[in-house]
Amino acid sequence: MEALNTIELIGYSASVMVAISLMMKDIVWLRCLNFTGCALFVIYGIYISAWPVAGMNAFVACINVYHLFKIFRARPQAGIPAEA
Repeated sequence: MEALNTIELIGYSASVMVAISLMMKDIVWLRCLNFTGCALFVIYGIYISAWPVAGMNAFVACINVYHLFKIFRARPQAGIPAEA
């Protein structure tokens, strides 16, 4: 059996990260793991010149970052009481 090369490992890792992210109950963990998987898919897609794969995953990664910023901005900061 032929050994896996680095780019194949990146592709498989990306697939596993996205699959694991979809099993999360916590939305923050889902978004973080999904972002990681998307970022790996972007690297994979660029390396194999699969521009639709790289582009779509870059777009989804941006969506994940956007929602993570919204989540963390909505949480009250430590030491600052929430307004009534």
